[in-house]
Amino acid sequence: MSPQPTPPRAEGDPAIRPRHPSDPPQTPPEKAGEPLLRIRGLGVQFGGFHALTDVDFDAREGEVHFLIGPNGAGKTTLVDIITGLTKPTTGSVSFDGQQLVGHKEHRIVHFGVGRTFQAATVFEALTVGENLDLAASYRLGLRRLLRQPRGHADAVVEALEVTGLADEVDKSAGALAHGQKQWLEIGMLLAQGPRLLLLDEPVAGMSPDERTRTGELIRYLARGRTVLVVEHDMDFMRRFADRVTVLHEGRILRADATVAEVQADPTVQEVYIGRARDDRNSAGRSGAAAAGAPAASDDEEAA
Repeated sequence: MSPQPTPPRAEGDPAIRPRHPSDPPQTPPEKAGEPLLRIRGLGVQFGGFHALTDVDFDAREGEVHFLIGPNGAGKTTLVDIITGLTKPTTGSVSFDGQQLVGHKEHRIVHFGVGRTFQAATVFEALTVGENLDLAASYRLGLRRLLRQPRGHADAVVEALEVTGLADEVDKSAGALAHGQKQWLEIGMLLAQGPRLLLLDEPVAGMSPDERTRTGELIRYLARGRTVLVVEHDMDFMRRFADRVTVLHEGRILRADATVAEVQADPTVQEVYIGRARDDRNSAGRSGAAAAGAPAASDDEEAA
């Protein structure tokens, strides 16, 4: 029996549409407003430095929630706390009613929370399929995975199709392009069966086309799940966010807002535009000093 042809790409979906029963359904409208992740009074202190202070926000099932802010705002620290890598000084983190603070990282994975990192952490000496099999073993257990019929588990097949890597299954992960490695890591996360996906700067270093495909993939993954995306790229946020929370210097600047609300917020604008202006001025002063010439003032720049 000859294999069925690959279905064409649908607008707004990843390169290949999943065809498996394990594919999560679209979140019913009556559940769309239910917080899956709830954070209250969260704070963490390293010595005398307050990395996070009194952080509150919710992320709901079925939504793509962006966590944005300048470098050093505390975004990655917050994700580290959610996943058990860092212990908070104060506050609580609950996922689907389960308190996460105090649990080890592997227990939090079993609760249904998964994350990616800024740099792809795939096993480059293994094939794409082997990477996904290894990831699925966290969900299925190694013994159950070894008892599977010949071929890949359904979760692995689904991950291959969703990420568009089905044709690369036997390729070494080290031979993949940068964007494909990021998609493989997202696929490895998906193979673990999480309901909350935490993606740390998923489009860093990607081409415009790769960024678009990644955004479409993230939108697809949010069907029946919650996706929290850590970013400081405002353009990517504008295109793919459902809700946005803004962090600045370890504090919530704006929580659970729409993209339009964030764009219209003068305080958020000042944080981003002011930071960009400061960076330009600093670069200008450094360049002028090297050339032996005075740097332009803010008034001169505005002229």
